[in-house]
Order: sequence, then C-alpha cells, then structure tokens
Amino acid sequence: MLLSLMRKHAQSWIIKFLIGIIAVVFIFYFGYSFNSDDGIKVAEVNGEAIGRVEYEKAYNDMLTSFQNQYKSFWNDKLVEAFDLKNRALEGLIEQKLIAQEAEKLGITVTKAEIQKKILEIPAFLSDGRFDEGRYRAILSSNRTTPEAFEEGYTGELLQQKVAQFITTFIVPSTQDVLDNYRYANEKVKVGFVKFTPDEFMATVPREKDAISTFFDEKKENYRVPEKIKIAYIKIGAEKFSNEVTLEEEDLSAYYEDNLDMFTQEKQVKASHILFKTAPEATDEEVKKIEEKAASVLERAKKGEDFAALATEFSEDTTKSKGGDLGYFTQGRMVKEFEDAAFALEPGQISELVKTDYGYHIIKVEDKKERSVKTYEEAKAQVDSILRRNGSMDMADERARTLLDQMPYDVDLEKYAGENNEQYITTDFFSQAEPAPVIMNNARLAETLFSLEKGDLTEIIEQNNEFYIMQVTDKKESYVPKLEEVYAAVEADYVDSMALKAAKSEAEAYLKALKETGKWVELAAEKGKAIDSTDFFTREGSPEKIGPAQGLNEAAFNLTQDKPFPETVFENQTGSYVIRWEERQGIDEAKFNQEKESYTENVTNRKRQEAINDWVAKLKANAKIDLSYFERMR
Repeated sequence: MLLSLMRKHAQSWIIKFLIGIIAVVFIFYFGYSFNSDDGIKVAEVNGEAIGRVEYEKAYNDMLTSFQNQYKSFWNDKLVEAFDLKNRALEGLIEQKLIAQEAEKLGITVTKAEIQKKILEIPAFLSDGRFDEGRYRAILSSNRTTPEAFEEGYTGELLQQKVAQFITTFIVPSTQDVLDNYRYANEKVKVGFVKFTPDEFMATVPREKDAISTFFDEKKENYRVPEKIKIAYIKIGAEKFSNEVTLEEEDLSAYYEDNLDMFTQEKQVKASHILFKTAPEATDEEVKKIEEKAASVLERAKKGEDFAALATEFSEDTTKSKGGDLGYFTQGRMVKEFEDAAFALEPGQISELVKTDYGYHIIKVEDKKERSVKTYEEAKAQVDSILRRNGSMDMADERARTLLDQMPYDVDLEKYAGENNEQYITTDFFSQAEPAPVIMNNARLAETLFSLEKGDLTEIIEQNNEFYIMQVTDKKESYVPKLEEVYAAVEADYVDSMALKAAKSEAEAYLKALKETGKWVELAAEKGKAIDSTDFFTREGSPEKIGPAQGLNEAAFNLTQDKPFPETVFENQTGSYVIRWEERQGIDEAKFNQEKESYTENVTNRKRQEAINDWVAKLKANAKIDLSYFERMR
C-alpha cells in the first residue's frame, strides 16, 4: 500500500518528508550497524562470522528465485510463509561448515579450475566458444557481477569436491543392487476374509453423552478452515480485438518469420490391433500371445474386416473405434511402431511389430506428404494470432494503468465503475475449495490467503484475461460447537464404532484361526467369503483391499509355514484377516536388463544419504552462535 500512497502523492511535501525521515533512519541505524561488531555479522560458525552482506545476498538470491517462480502471484507476506530468512541462514551455515571441513581435508578450488568450468558453461557459449560479452550480459541481467558469480561458483565447486571425496568409495555391490531390486520388485499374494462396518451399524447405540465425548476427542477434525471473500476487476483481452490495427506488411512479415507454424509435416493415418505383453510375463506366455497375434494377422491379410478384428481382439483403448489412431506425424509413436507405419503404403498391413507394449498389427489408411500453406491460405490465421497478441498487450497496458492510478485504500467497486470496468465479487471460500476464478491455481490461492483484508494483488493473468484482486473480508478458522455439526459428528461416531466392532470381530476370528488353522472350515462356519488379492509389491497396495497400515510389511514376512500374521489390518472399508498364499520372485533376465540404471539409482541414493548424514554430524558438533541474527530480527 505504501507504493500506492507514493504514486498518489509523488510530488507532494508528504513524500519529501517521508524520504527525509527514511534517510535519517538509514544513516543512524545502518550507519552504526555496519560499523559495529554486531552489525557486520549475523551468526558465527565455529568462531567464523557469517557477514550481513553475505547473508543479505543469499537471502535476496533466494527471494528472487521464489519471485521468479510465483511471478505476479508473489507478495511480501509469503516471505514469512516460506520462512525465507531462516532458510537463507541455514544454507549459509551448511556452506560454512562444508568450507571449514574442506580446509581441514586440504580440499581447495583453484582459479584455473574455476575459469575452465565457466568456459564450458553452455549458457555462455556462442557458436561453441566462450563469449565474454554474452557472459557479462547474462550476469548483468541477473543483477550480479563476474566477481560475485565466480565467488559463488567457487563455493559450489568446493561443495562438489567435498561431496565427491565423501562418496568416492560408496559403490554398492552387485548383491546390494540385487537386494534392493528384489525388495522393490518381488511380489506376494494373500487370501483374506473381510469384516465390514456395515455389518455392525445397526447395533451401535446413538447415546448423546458418547457422541459428545467423541466430539471432544476429535474436535480438530471439524475445524472450519479460514475463509476469505474477494472482489476483482476483470479486463478481458477480447474487448480490445477491434481496436488492434494491422497492416499488410505486419501480416506478411509474421508469416515469413514463422513458416514452421504453417508447415504440416508428413502424416500417416493408421489403425492397429494390440496384443499386450506384461513386463513380468514369462517366455512361454509371450510366445502364446505372439501365436495369437499371428493368427489374427493371417485373417487380416486374407481380407477380413480390419476394424472388426480390432474391435474383437485389440487390447488398446482404440478398440471401440476399430483400432483407429487417426493421423500422426513422426515422433509421436514409439520408434518400432513409427518405422513400420511410415514404411507402409495406404491399404497395406504390416507384419507383427514388437514394442514394449506388446505385438501390433498395423494397417495404413492414408498418407499426407509434407506441405506448406501459402500466405493467402495462412492470412486469416496470421490475422487472428496478431490480433490476439495485440489485444493482450492492450489489456495488459489497461490493467497496469488502472493499478498505477489506483488510490490508497481504494473502494474497488466505485473505482471500477468510474473506469467502466467489470467488477465481480465472490462468496466466502477456503483455500482447499477456492472460488472458480482461481482456476485451481494453487499459487494464486496461496497468495490471496496470505493477504490481509483490503490488500490488493498485482496484475494476475489467466486465460487471456487480466485481474486485479482484493481481499474484501476474512473469516478466521474456528472449531464449531457440537450443535452446529451434530449430524456429521453422529455419523462419524457410528462409523467409528462400527469399524471398532468389525475389528473386534476380526481379532476374535484370527485368534480362532490361529488355534485351529482351519482356513476354509472356519470361514464356512462363520458365513464368511474367502477372497484373494492380486500379486503386489512392498510399495504397492492389493487392489481388493487397498492401503492398510502394516499389511504390506506383514504379508512379506509370512511364509507357507507361518501363514497368519499377528494382527488384523484395517482401513476405512473394514478389517481384514489375511493368509499367505504365494510369493513371486524377481525376473533375473529383467534384473540384468535394468541392472545398470538400478545401480546408478542405488548409488545416488546412498551417496545423498551419506552427504546428509555427514552434514548433520557437522552441525551437531559445531558451535553455532545465532544471537546476532536474533537481535537483527
């Protein structure tokens, strides 16, 4: 709001007075601060200072990074929300600790190394050679100097060297990689008996005292979130469309400069029949699928209706359209499929084509050669593009003018009316369920909820429209009284009690099962159906059960000799008693294919863990004095 005040009174004695006061404060406060011991440092790490200038640079770099991410959604209140001040200091402390340890280890970075690295950075190259003018221009555009950049890059290289030193000997053995691969890829299958809460709903007593106690224990679950109401001015680009003036030379110049836009690459229109092969399928299973695909291919080549065959046999989503893929250009399909399709002529059918998806039979329906629209053919499209761009520029300029001329403590509705602009309000909404105008833009919602009542955003651009938004009212988050949410609490209470009853019944069932071991007989006696899951990994969830805490770990600890776990497992759908059925090991051939990339992943993870542990130990053993920082704040 201060900027709005300054815009309004830029030439007045008020602003001159304010500037004078600011200057006096700056001289007396910062002048003293930078010349005192407390003023030149913000923290000490093992007796070594982190200077104020160093800190402010790190903070400003981090701030700029976030501002670039959030663009027009950024506001200064997000500084606190993201805890940028502490994060900047934490980063500097870690850098200082690493630099100190590097000195102990005798690890250094020479000027020659820095120069060599900078000369190789692609952003600074022109025609493959280092371009000093480009280098300085890029640094200047990022508000830094070669000296500052090289100093920062030195620190980065030093950290890389230290990390390399720490992790040099961290190379997993083949057994490590195999164990990790097995842990991630082996599968298990279990049988289960389910106890649903629906079986016990009717027996749950609806006692008010019990419901009240339940509410007291779960109050936070019913908390009403913070809500805001906003108003906004909307400036749509479309209303400026007729004001855009375009000359013939503008149109022709755009056409010549953007010929690629009006070029249609070679296309093929094709249909296919897909016979899927699962990644874990055995050679025998793949062979059977191939034989089935070959028999359908023979029928297609003998003249049977290709679309009918695709509808009957294809396992692709296009089967309902007779396998029709429409037109596609090169680069759209996997290489094997694409090579086969573009080699065929219209009407021809391919041999079996093997891809990672399975076996394909491809029929080419049509081909279009590469073509370029003439200027006359493209003229209407060019006009539309330039008119849209021009109207966007005009709408943007209009929005900026409105914001620049907006008075302090503006009445947005009145201001919109005075300027013949559209003024719109919303009802109250929460951050989890934002108003439609926010268009699921999480950053915009985050920005709006960080503002105070009466605060304005910068210009927001969405879907060719520009907005100036204002928070017009706020409702703080609160826990409602039981009477306000009684129906919801009662329903939750009944659900909770029914789930507990289901779990209790399942626990009794498991106890009897472990005593007798009669899986089929006990289920029949209790009138329970036995079902089985699909095969699932440690990180996956059995489809027929869903996620249930502890189930996966327990399932992988079961064996044929120890088929039952120690506990039942529950989720919102009910309680489950499980029994081991089968374990599926890894595919050794597939492991050998993926071994290299898997080794790299395991190595990177282990190295990162080692670096994190090392830094954590340095911090734990370091003497870090933050008193200067606390006083500065």
